[in-house]
Amino acid sequence: MIHFPEHIELVDPRFARLVHPMAPLTQLATGFTWTEGPVWFGDHQCLLFSDIPSQRLMRWSARDGISLFRERTEFNNGNTRDNLGRLVSCRHGHRDVVRTEPDGRIQVLASHYAGGRLNSPNDVVVSRDGAIWFTDPSYGIISNFEGYRAAPEQTASHVFRLDPVTGDVAPVASDFVQPNGLCFSPDERLLYVAESGATHDPAVAPVIRRFRVNGGTLEDDGIFAEIGAGVPDGMRVDREGNLWSSAADGVHCFAQDGTLLGRILVPETVSNLCFGGSDGQRLYITATTSLYSLFVDVQGAEPWTRTS
Repeated sequence: MIHFPEHIELVDPRFARLVHPMAPLTQLATGFTWTEGPVWFGDHQCLLFSDIPSQRLMRWSARDGISLFRERTEFNNGNTRDNLGRLVSCRHGHRDVVRTEPDGRIQVLASHYAGGRLNSPNDVVVSRDGAIWFTDPSYGIISNFEGYRAAPEQTASHVFRLDPVTGDVAPVASDFVQPNGLCFSPDERLLYVAESGATHDPAVAPVIRRFRVNGGTLEDDGIFAEIGAGVPDGMRVDREGNLWSSAADGVHCFAQDGTLLGRILVPETVSNLCFGGSDGQRLYITATTSLYSLFVDVQGAEPWTRTS
């Protein structure tokens, strides 16, 4: 019988083929305030992630270790890459979604809807057609810790889609309390969105909802899974369609049918994660004050997970 270390908890036997009994959970860097938004750059063999309250974007690589990528980031939170490999980010401070151009310029892509400022864009993904999908909860305007306290100008906390042709922003889901992390299934027929409203209202169930994608709109497909520790935040899907979600006690992995397969236990509250590394099989985990990594036996679904 194979014995797994304490940080790997098998709930379903299927989880055993996704992890490895000899893989350590490694703390790569620490000393941050609240880490978030990891994104892997396979073409540069480095990871970028946010330290939101400190208004910094950090860079980590196996060769160079940890370094500062950008400061005065206006409480940058979630990050992703577009289809041309450019960095796309959500900023709480300016309440916008921005793209970093190859020359370093920052281009604002979305900041308003229906005549009002966005709440505080949180997490973001880009689909193969170039559309940008992002969540807009109020976390960045309810205090000065990760943004600037302000009254909301939106009637709801929407999930938005930014059209790649017109640049127009339109809500695709408006019945969340606090929409948070989001990710597509590998074929992009499904979109998963975290409901993290329990952070301020215990009556809100900490669930991951699933939607069927119909072009530029969504069809509610119900609750995919419920998080048993804390709330779901950032998440990713692997190439086989399993969903890996953040939780208070670590990372929870779910099969495509919503069955909990197992947990990776982390000593700090996990905010987000992504796949990367030279083999595409490293799980990078942002957790409160630290960055962790763990080898897993599956690659992430995003094309930049592997070296390009």
